[in-house]
Amino acid sequence: MELPMVNPASNQYLIPSHLLFPYNFLPENYVHWSETPDSHIFSADLPGVRKEEIKVEVEDSRYLIIRTEAIDESTQPARTFMRKFRLPGRVDIDGISAGYEDGVLTVTVPRSFRRRGFYIDPADVPERLETLARAA
Repeated sequence: MELPMVNPASNQYLIPSHLLFPYNFLPENYVHWSETPDSHIFSADLPGVRKEEIKVEVEDSRYLIIRTEAIDESTQPARTFMRKFRLPGRVDIDGISAGYEDGVLTVTVPRSFRRRGFYIDPADVPERLETLARAA
């Protein structure tokens, strides 16, 4: 019985990745998403960017867009940033809020607890329902 030979040049299996790459590399446009029972929270580190350069918008009631843009045509933002997220189905578009403090942008998207379709109040249902048709 022969055992397979491991290529000694292949260190990817012998050395753990946290030793090969000791630093946590995050892309420049990284946005942290977290979820609470009441809302979805998006937070992005935007150091050096002025509050006036940040634009948060909703497109087609489905997408949340976070980006930086110049205040006027003669200046450039301190950092170019753009991310687009698809929003979950049951969110309150009108209740979206954003705050920018100490270089961190936090966007809160509240959940919508409205029921879609119709709702029958149990108090409106009579105690005895008459059967109009029976299944065969």
